[in-house]
Amino acid sequence: MDDYSEYDGLGLAELVAKKQVTPAELVEAAIARVEKHNPTLNAVVYKGYDDARKWAAGDLPDGPFKGVPFLIKDLGAQVKGWPRTSGSNFAQVAADAEDSELVKRYRAAGVVMLGKSNTPEFGIPGVTNSERLGFCRNPWNPDHISGGSSGGAASATAAGIVPLAHASDGLGSIRIPAACCGLVGMKITRDRTPICEVSDGALGFSVHHVVSRTVRDSAAMLDATGYAQPGDPFQAPAKDGPYLAEIEKSPGRLRIAWSAETPSGRPIPDEMRQALERTAELLKGLGHEVFEQGLGIDYRLLYRAQGLASASNFSANIKRWIDVLGREPGDDELGPLARRAYEAGQRVTGQQAFWGFQQLRLMNRQMLAAFDNFDVYLTPVMSTPAPRCDWLDPLSDDLKEFDRRQAATYANTPPANFTGQPSLSLPLWQSESGLPIGMMFTGRFADEATLYRLAGQLEKEAPWKDRRPAIWG
Repeated sequence: MDDYSEYDGLGLAELVAKKQVTPAELVEAAIARVEKHNPTLNAVVYKGYDDARKWAAGDLPDGPFKGVPFLIKDLGAQVKGWPRTSGSNFAQVAADAEDSELVKRYRAAGVVMLGKSNTPEFGIPGVTNSERLGFCRNPWNPDHISGGSSGGAASATAAGIVPLAHASDGLGSIRIPAACCGLVGMKITRDRTPICEVSDGALGFSVHHVVSRTVRDSAAMLDATGYAQPGDPFQAPAKDGPYLAEIEKSPGRLRIAWSAETPSGRPIPDEMRQALERTAELLKGLGHEVFEQGLGIDYRLLYRAQGLASASNFSANIKRWIDVLGREPGDDELGPLARRAYEAGQRVTGQQAFWGFQQLRLMNRQMLAAFDNFDVYLTPVMSTPAPRCDWLDPLSDDLKEFDRRQAATYANTPPANFTGQPSLSLPLWQSESGLPIGMMFTGRFADEATLYRLAGQLEKEAPWKDRRPAIWG
């Protein structure tokens, strides 16, 4: 199928429904593209071709994505019979015994799982590279990063290997790779879909959804997967109606605040500021009330609290792996970031950890209260376009310098993980060098509907569908 990559997921499913193509033919088209592009990109780290061919030839559920090839991120989500590495040399599962609940929902939506996508070790950094799985590269320019931690999902989707792919976001890990690779990336409301981690999804920061090339694929997949799981203690409020229908509705006249503020107080580069101001002007032209206003929070205090809470939580998660495997990680079994986080978490006292939890909760209230004054908060996803691979490497010997560079690059995404709000990356612009620039729209708690309505409007007014990366199709 020569034009396979030109279709989004719903478009491919429509061809299947009309019997113009079979799921088996779609699988072969996807496999051909993995084999063509993966030597350069390293986006797909487990190839489940035999299973995919078997599933495609069988009786697939009649879901909205029937027959569509799909990738699962190799972090947290369990696929029966498939290995799981979490990007680590320590946390190995030879073959999971059961599907995660979310994976069951993906199957019910009709997708054909093709394999697993690359992720950094335990999803820690915003760049996809690990000693276990290697560097994942950006199809727009392979010398640049694909983002993280869902970098493999984004790279494969942007290159046309699959039309959408499973992704997760704990501090920006859907929105960052979406911005790097020119995709739609919705960080959904906390607990909108089932968590996949054994523990609590990184203190509730982490959510699971997809990256996609179109808004409608993102909306339709959330319709298929975004409902309460029995026993979840913090279920997200139910939606009013299908998200797929929302993207065709007018968003009305929204109050949209925008800000170029950064946690460090340093200005973002001119190119990113210009893209942000261009977005504000576009929104004004569409009739929205747009004004400049920051969140007014103490970022230094916010990240101090998060650091204590996350370090203790990460150490506890490693302890669970130790209990399963019956031993401590060896000297060469944790990468530099994971080793540092594990040891730092062991030094955090109970009092410090709970102070972090409490301070985050207090500041969450402050951030959520700011949305009483506006409907949507607009910032760039990142402070720069996707950096070069050799500039942002989590395996660097100088972790302090890596921390400095990462903090300077990913300034804006974490707060929505702390509050649990939905936050959406849209690929509205491109840099002078031809790399995508993502704009981030954060909505009120549980209000994906407003974001999808606005995204539908922007996809029509500033379309990105005809842009193609260097590595494509």
